[in-house]
Amino acid sequence: MMKRALPLRVAVMALLLLVGSCGFEQSQTVLKLAHTLDQQHSVHRAMEFMDQRLRELSGDSMRIDIYPGGQLGSERELIELLQIGSLAMTKVSASPMEGFVPELKIFNLPYVFRDSDHFWKVLQSDIGRELLVAGERARLRGLGYFDAGSRSFYANDKPIHTPADLNGLKIRVQNSQTAIKMVNTLGGAATPVSWGELYTALQQGVVNGAENNPPSFYLSKHYEVSKYYTLDEHTYVPDMLLISSEIWKKLNPEQQAWLQLAVDEAVAYQRTLWQESTRESLAAVEAAGVQVIYPDKQPFIDAVQPLHASYEGTEVGALLAQIAEIQ
Repeated sequence: MMKRALPLRVAVMALLLLVGSCGFEQSQTVLKLAHTLDQQHSVHRAMEFMDQRLRELSGDSMRIDIYPGGQLGSERELIELLQIGSLAMTKVSASPMEGFVPELKIFNLPYVFRDSDHFWKVLQSDIGRELLVAGERARLRGLGYFDAGSRSFYANDKPIHTPADLNGLKIRVQNSQTAIKMVNTLGGAATPVSWGELYTALQQGVVNGAENNPPSFYLSKHYEVSKYYTLDEHTYVPDMLLISSEIWKKLNPEQQAWLQLAVDEAVAYQRTLWQESTRESLAAVEAAGVQVIYPDKQPFIDAVQPLHASYEGTEVGALLAQIAEIQ
C-alpha cells in the first residue's frame, strides 16, 4: 500500500520531522503527536492531560509534543506520516480508517448501535479491542478510542424530519464509501468534502448540509450557515488514537506501559469532557438561532435496512450480528 511515491506535501513534512518523531532530548523521549482539531476540542484537552500524565508516570523521562489544528497536514497525510515512522501519533476518525482496515466500515453503517451505552459496551468488548489493533497490518497501532458522540444531519435552508426531507439535498460526508452509501440510501446526494473546506462549501451552496456531532457542529461555526440540526443520531463513529507501529516497537516495555496507562486515563477524562461539551454546544447553537429537531428515528432505521442486508455473508455482516448480541 505504501510503496507508491508519497504525495509532495507528505514527503516535505516527513523531511521536516526527520529529526525524530520519537526523539531523545537530554535523556527524555519525545513523541510527536499531530491532529486536525481545534485546541478547544475535548480531544485536544485530553491529549494535554495525557502528556501531563505521561510525564508524571515516567518521572519526566517521556513527553508528548502536540501539533493541533492541521499544522502538519490532513488526517490522511498524518496517517501516511505514521506509516513511514516520521510522526509518532495522531487522532483520526474511524471513518476514513476503513480505507486501511475494511472491518472499520462497521462504524460508518447507520443504526448499528442502540444507544451510547451499547456503543461503549462494544468498544470495551473483545470486538472493540480487536478492531483497535487491526491496523497493525497497515503499520498503525490503535491505543484507544475517544468519544465523538453520535452524528446527525444539519442543513442550510430546510429542516429534516424524515428521510424524505433529504431528497435533493447534497450532503457532505467524509471520504468513506460506506458513509456515501448511507446518505444515498436515505435519499440524499452524498458529496465528499474535506473538513477544512466544508464551511466554505456550505456557505457557497456546494453542499446543502452535512452530518456531525454537536461539538463539531458548534466549534466549526457551521451553525452560522446551517440553521437546522436534526438529532437523528444515525452513526456513532469514534475517534481513534493511533501510534506508528515502528515507533511503538522502539519503546521498551516499561515505556509502552506508561504510555498506554496515560492514554487510558485520557480516554476516561475525555468522555467526561465530551458530555459537557455536547450539552454546551447544543445550548449555544440554539441560542444562535439554530432549530434543533428531535425526529422519530424509526423511519430512518427502516430506510437503511437494505444497506444492512447487503452485508449478509460478509465479515462486516458477521460483526453486525455479534454487535447486536451484546446487551
